Order: sequence, then structure tokens, then C-alpha cells
Amino acid sequence: MTLTTEFDEMTQQERRFFSVVHPLDDGPEKKVDTEHLGPMKMTRTVRLCLYALRGYLLLMSGLLAFRVLQLAGVIHG
Repeated sequence: MTLTTEFDEMTQQERRFFSVVHPLDDGPEKKVDTEHLGPMKMTRTVRLCLYALRGYLLLMSGLLAFRVLQLAGVIHG
């Protein structure tokens, strides 16, 4: 969306409104240069959440492997 200003000659006032431009009709945008940013700093909460997510994914992968082995007849249980 882009903010457009238009002058209304009947009321002699300026009108401001947002106009929607389709991405194929819009010009190319300038890309952000991330080459010199460096690593992001993580808070303790973010680090804890990422470890919890890693544990959850490992647990689900283990359960999937167990179920596949069960269905293949390798594990009886």
C-alpha cells in the first residue's frame, strides 16, 4: 500500500488515501544488505524456547521412527 495525496478541486481540499498496487505492477524494492550484520543476540527466554522446540522435534522424530519400525514388524509391542 502506498499513501497517495490528491487535490479535490470541487471542495478545494487535499485528500489522502491508501492505494493498493499489485506486486507485478510495482517497481522492484531495494533489498536489505545483511552481509555486515553479524550473529543475533538471543535472550534467555528465546534460547529456552529453541531448546524446547528442539527437544519436541527429537521426541516426535523418535515416536515416528518407533511407529514405522512397529508397522514394519521389527518391534513387537
